[in-house]
Amino acid sequence: MPMPEIGRSMLKNSLVLGLFAVVTVGGVTLLQWGTADRIQAAERQAQSRALGEILPAGSYDNDLLASSILLDEPQLGHRGPQPAHLARKDGQTTAVILRATAPDGYSGAIHLLIGIQADGRLAGVRVIGHRETPGLGDRIELAKAPWIRNFEGKSLENPAESGWAVKKDGGDFDQFSGATVTPRAVVKAVHQALQYFQANKATLLNAQLSERQGSKP
Repeated sequence: MPMPEIGRSMLKNSLVLGLFAVVTVGGVTLLQWGTADRIQAAERQAQSRALGEILPAGSYDNDLLASSILLDEPQLGHRGPQPAHLARKDGQTTAVILRATAPDGYSGAIHLLIGIQADGRLAGVRVIGHRETPGLGDRIELAKAPWIRNFEGKSLENPAESGWAVKKDGGDFDQFSGATVTPRAVVKAVHQALQYFQANKATLLNAQLSERQGSKP
């Protein structure tokens, strides 16, 4: 085949491939633009639902997701600013939901939402991220077992200091058969969150929100 013919064929193929790439990239971009708002709305809804599961209905009248302040606290396992959500009713802060990380899970960090009422009692705890072993460590998820609900109503005084450990370590909290490291890490992180709240209670309960942040749903 003559060389000019080969050159024209290669040019034609290159143009076709280039056009295909442009159309593909354009299509993906348009798809992302078209679904970005829906994805963001779905993520916001999921986060709001997780926050709402922690506090009893009727204990607040504001938008928990929008009503937040930023904290960067090593005691909570933070490695950068994290939101703390303030629950309010009739203008008064009734509870604070802290984001905390237990860095010493069996398979890595365990990310938590820890709701603490104004009187220092735990409203609830939820796991929002982990890589623990399925069938063993993942029982920290409420969907897998009710273990995480054992924290509800607990405080720094109930149990006493020595009780804030798993039973294998002489504490009050059950461990999982074949998986002690995971619940041990969660108990420790929750206890530290309560200690942080107690030490910073006045600041947290009296934190000021902007009008946008404190808007009601």
